[in-house]
Amino acid sequence: MGVGKTTVGELLAGRLDVSFRDTDADIVAAQGREISDIFVDEGEAYFRALEKNAVATALVEHDGILALGGGAILDETTRTLLAEHPVVCLSMDVEEAVQRTGLNQARPLLAVNPRKQWRELMESRRPLYAEVARAVVATDGRTPDEVAQAVLDALELKEA
Repeated sequence: MGVGKTTVGELLAGRLDVSFRDTDADIVAAQGREISDIFVDEGEAYFRALEKNAVATALVEHDGILALGGGAILDETTRTLLAEHPVVCLSMDVEEAVQRTGLNQARPLLAVNPRKQWRELMESRRPLYAEVARAVVATDGRTPDEVAQAVLDALELKEA
C-alpha cells in the first residue's frame, strides 16, 4: 500500500517501451466503484475473488508491466501463475508508509490501529512475496526514478 506500484510501473513501461496495466484499476473499472467500497459493501472474500480473476486475465492478455494489488499474492493459484513471470516486490518500512500515505486513506484492511495492522499484514505477506519475487527492491528514501532504475538493475534489463 502506497509503495509506488503504479508510479514505478508506469515509469518502467515508458523506459522499456511496453504498455502498463494495473489490476486494481481493472477491478475499479469493471465494478464501477472504488476498492474500499467493494470491501465495505461485499467483503474481503468477494474482493479477493475479483482480484484473482483480474490477475489471471491480465497475465493472459497483457505482456507489458503489470502492477498487482498488495494482497494478490494471498491466493495460491495466483502465486503459481506469477511463478512464470519476472516479479519484483517493492518494499518499504512502516515509517515510509506513514509519510507516503499517512495510513489514514481509505484502506479497509487498516481501519483500526493502522501502524500495527500494516506491520502484521507485511509480516504475514512477506514469505508469500518472497515465494514469487525474483527481486525485492526497497523504495524507502528513493525517488520513483531511482526505484525504477533499481528494478531494471535487479532484473538486468536495459531501457528500450
